[in-house]
Amino acid sequence: MSIISLENVTKRYPGAKEAAVDDISMEINEGEFVCLLGPSGCGKSTTLRMIAGLESLSDGKITIEGKIVDDVASGTRVPAEGRKLSLVFQSYALWPHMKVYENVEFGPRCQKLSRDEVKKRTQEAMRTLSIEQYSERYPSEMSGGQQQRVAIARTLAAKRNIMLLDEPLSNLDARLRLEMRSEFQRIHQETGATMIFVTHDQWEAMTLATRIVVMNEGMIQQSGTPLEIYQRPANRFVAGFMGSPPINIVEADIDDGPGNRLKDWLRAEGLAAASAGIRPEDLHFSSREEMPAGALGVDVRVTGILPTGGSWIIESTDGSNRYFGTSTRKPNLVFNQDTVAWADREDLHIFDAAGDRVEIN
Repeated sequence: MSIISLENVTKRYPGAKEAAVDDISMEINEGEFVCLLGPSGCGKSTTLRMIAGLESLSDGKITIEGKIVDDVASGTRVPAEGRKLSLVFQSYALWPHMKVYENVEFGPRCQKLSRDEVKKRTQEAMRTLSIEQYSERYPSEMSGGQQQRVAIARTLAAKRNIMLLDEPLSNLDARLRLEMRSEFQRIHQETGATMIFVTHDQWEAMTLATRIVVMNEGMIQQSGTPLEIYQRPANRFVAGFMGSPPINIVEADIDDGPGNRLKDWLRAEGLAAASAGIRPEDLHFSSREEMPAGALGVDVRVTGILPTGGSWIIESTDGSNRYFGTSTRKPNLVFNQDTVAWADREDLHIFDAAGDRVEIN
């Protein structure tokens, strides 16, 4: 069941040549963990702020829990405080003059609940985030990770059905980010709340979301489960944004050895101007004689073999383009070795001249 609906939502800032958010529509179902993912300036935070009521719409309509909260056509606009949403910001937004307990109880206290109910919710939220021992501390006496837990506890204590989170982990170090991802996942499973999480970090989105909405230049590029987004990217932008090392893009007119098999294959499919994407884990290295029948490969020279702990990254070049492969086994290659980088046809992602995905049976 849809709990949030955006219909043809647009946001234009005065003096800007392009819309920050350009005619987007999406439905968010109750209990989903949706990540709005994309590079800086793509419109993801602006979209979240419009849902929250912190930004006005230039056009379109937003419905929350069946109630229209923004509709430019009719002039309807419900202020942020009337939308019954919880917000967690990148900056934590804790009151510096309040102790931890006071910060957490601020959420339910603003709802004018009974003193007993405020106390109950505050204690439950602090217990959930394991911060009871910090109740008498001020935010300035805590680490970034501890402050973020306080901000989340304050949100939980308000007991809203919908939580909006704007890059809440970006100020934390790598280890704390990993820990907090697990916390968010646990909170989502335990509360069943609908969560909308803004991030530019693909790994955060892949590990947290039940659905990812990829944005670029104010528009939605693709919406789907993490595996759908990674395994079946809708276009070259999504393919290139997801994955590290990035996907390898091979143009159809590349010289891939005798017969130019990639070019001939795509031309036979009516895709002479197409390109092929190959994920690093699907790129292999060997001599042409060792390539499987039907595989497509290009002559390369190895320019780097980089151990990462549990795997290796292999860098190579054909003189004009760089190719990245990954292996969980130590590769039988050496620096400056001439070899062939190849992939099976079923592992290729084909994109037409406009950059959109094409299915080839």
